[in-house]
Amino acid sequence: MTAACPACGGAAQIAEAAARRPAPQGIVLHLPDISCAACIASVEGTLHAQPGLQEARVNLSRKQVVAKGTNLEADRLIAALAAAGHRAQELGEGATARQDGGLRDLLLRTGIAGFAMMNVMLLSVAVWSGAADATARLFHLISAAIALPAVAYAARPFFASALGALRHGRLNMDVPISLAIALAAGASLVGALTGSAGHSWFDAALALTFFLLIGRTLDHAGRSAARSAAAELAALNVPQAVLLTEDGRRVVRSDSLVAGDVIALRPGDRLPADGIVTEGRSDIDRSALTGESAPVPVAPGDSLMAGEVALSGALTLRVLRAGKDTALNRLSDLVATAEMQRSRFTGLADRAARAYAPLVHLLGLVAFAGWWAGTSEAWRALDVAISVLVITCPCALGLAIPAVSVVATGRLFRRGLLVKSRTALERTAAIDLVVFDKTGTLTTGEARLTSAPPREALALAAALAAGSSHPYSRAIARAAEEAGIAPAPVQDAQERAGLGIEARHEGRVIRLGRPSWIGASGDGVALDDGSGTPTLFTFEEALRPDAAAAVAALHRQGLEVALLSGDTALPCRRVAESLGIETLQAAMTPEEKADWIRARSATGRRVLMVGDGLNDTGALSLAHASVALGSGLDAAQKAADVVLLSGQLTRIPELLSISRRSLGRMRQNIALSLGYNVIAVPVALAGLATPLLAALAMSLSSLTVSLNAARRLR
Repeated sequence: MTAACPACGGAAQIAEAAARRPAPQGIVLHLPDISCAACIASVEGTLHAQPGLQEARVNLSRKQVVAKGTNLEADRLIAALAAAGHRAQELGEGATARQDGGLRDLLLRTGIAGFAMMNVMLLSVAVWSGAADATARLFHLISAAIALPAVAYAARPFFASALGALRHGRLNMDVPISLAIALAAGASLVGALTGSAGHSWFDAALALTFFLLIGRTLDHAGRSAARSAAAELAALNVPQAVLLTEDGRRVVRSDSLVAGDVIALRPGDRLPADGIVTEGRSDIDRSALTGESAPVPVAPGDSLMAGEVALSGALTLRVLRAGKDTALNRLSDLVATAEMQRSRFTGLADRAARAYAPLVHLLGLVAFAGWWAGTSEAWRALDVAISVLVITCPCALGLAIPAVSVVATGRLFRRGLLVKSRTALERTAAIDLVVFDKTGTLTTGEARLTSAPPREALALAAALAAGSSHPYSRAIARAAEEAGIAPAPVQDAQERAGLGIEARHEGRVIRLGRPSWIGASGDGVALDDGSGTPTLFTFEEALRPDAAAAVAALHRQGLEVALLSGDTALPCRRVAESLGIETLQAAMTPEEKADWIRARSATGRRVLMVGDGLNDTGALSLAHASVALGSGLDAAQKAADVVLLSGQLTRIPELLSISRRSLGRMRQNIALSLGYNVIAVPVALAGLATPLLAALAMSLSSLTVSLNAARRLR
C-alpha cells in the first residue's frame, strides 16, 4: 500500500488505480512528405479507420504521428498510410525524426526557379520591346527550353504532393497550386508553338513557382528555428558513457546501461543516465531541463538526471535509470505528446482548410467560365482562373494555430513549464482563481520538529512515519535518527485516507495523524500509543523563497488566490498571512479539496489548482486547469495539465500571461488569414491580380502568419 501523509492522509487509491490501468500501445511514425492541414486530416482519418486505434495525433513541425491503441502493428499502419498516399517510417517512442535535407532541397529548387525566371524575363524584354513574328516566336521557344525543365524540377514538391492526393481521391493545398503552375506553363507552350498568344507566360509560371517555393522555404525554416521542445530534449541524450568495472574503464553505449552500473563523469560531461552521486563533488548545470540558470552544488547521495552537465568536478554515479526509462526521455515523450495535441481553434482551422480545397477549384472554374463568357477571350479567362487558384490557397489558415502553439509551448518549456494538455493554453488564459496546496507547494517540503516528545513516543512515531515521504514524516524520522532512537517494531500498518496511519504494536493499536482523529487538540501531528494520553508533535516549515513574489504577481494580474491544505489551522494561517492570501481552508481531506473546487466551478469560476501530492490529484483533475510541481509525485504530474519543472513559483504568473497572449495571437492569426481572403479573392475574381502577384500575395500571407506567431510572447 502506498504510504500517505500522517497528518492529512492521501488518495493512494487514485494512484494505484492509475497504475493498474493498462497503458495504450504507442507507435511513432515519421511522415517526411506531409506539409499542410489537409495532410494532417488525411493521416489521422486513415489511422482512425484502423482496428484497435484509440488516438492518432500528427505533429506537423516534427513530421511525426503518434498512434496509440491496443494490438497495433507498425507495418499495418505504414501500409494503410501508403495506400492513402503518405510515405511513413517507424521511429522509436520519443525519438526525433532524422533530418532529411528538406530545407537544403527547397533552397536548391528555389535557386533554380529564380535563376531560370531571371533569364526568361531577359528574353521577354525583347518581346515587350517590340520584337514580333519569327523573332518573338524564337524567343518564346528559347524561353520554353529554359522554363519547362526548370518548372518540372523546381515545382516537383507541389506536383508530387498533388498527384499523391488525387491518386487516392482527395484534395490538398498543393492541388490548386500545381494546377495553376501546370496551366501557366502548358498554355505558354501552346502559345509559343502556335503563335496564338501575344506573349508567353513562361516568366509568370517560373515566378509563380519561385515565390511559392520562397513561401514554403520560409515556412520550413521558421519551423526549424522554432524547434520543438521535444527535439531539444532529445538532443540532450548522450550516446556514450564511461562504465567502471573491475577490469577498469570502458566506453559503452548509453542505452546499454542498466540499474546498478557505476559510471564516471569528467568536468563538462553531460549525464547519460539518471543516477545517484557516490563519489566527488561538482556544480551541476540544469538549465536545459528546468530553466534554472544558477549551477547547483551536488555531493555524494544527491540525485542527478540525464541531460544535466557536471561543470566543476569529476563524479562517480550509480545508475538508477537508463535509456528510455530516464526522466529526460519521459519528459521528451510528454512534450511530444503536448505538441501533437490540438485545441478547438486548431480543429476550426483544419476544418476550414479542408473545406477550402474544393471551394478553390470551384472558384477557379467560375472565374474562367465567367471571364470567357464576358470577354470571349480564353487567354484572359485562363489568366484570371490561374490567379484565383493561387491566391485562394488556404496555407495561412492552416498555419494560423499550429505556429502559435509550437512557439508558446517551446517558450514555456524553456521557462521551466511543460505543457501536457492540448487545451491547456486556452484554459489557463481564462483563469480567475488560483488555488495552492501548502505543504511541498508553497513551502519547501522540509519541516523541523519543534516539540520534544518522550523517547518511546518518538520511536513509535518514527515507525509509523517510515513509509511516508510527507515533510512531517521526514521530520519525525530525522529527529529520531539524530537522537539515536531506532523505530519501534510495528505490524499491519495501514493508511486511513485523509486521516493518518495506524498499526499494531505489542498487541495494541497505535495511530499517527490528524489531532482530531486521535482525539487531541492543537496543530501538528498526534500520536495515540494506546495509553489514552495522546502525544502532540509540532513542526516549523520554511516557505519557498519565491512564494511571496508569485502570489504578489498573481494579485497584480487581478486574480484571487486561495490556500487549501490538509494541515491544521495554525500553520496554514501563518503561511496565508505571510503571503497575503485571504481565502484559506485548512484540515481538508482530498475529497473536500475536490468538492471545494467543484463548488467554485459550478458558480462560473475558472480555477487553477497548483499541487504536488497524492492528496491533490482529485483537485488537479477537477480544476479548470492545473499545475503540478516537477518535484511532486508522478500521480500528480499525470493528473495536471502543466508540470512546473523548475520548481519556481514565479513561473506560474508567466504561464497565465503567456497563455492569454497566445490565445490573442491565435485569434489574430485567424483574423489575418480570413481578412486576407476577404480582400484577395474579390481582387483575383475581378482580374486585378496576375498569377505573379497572386503567388506573391499568398506567400506573404503565410509569412505574415508565421512571423506573427514567432513574435516574442512578452
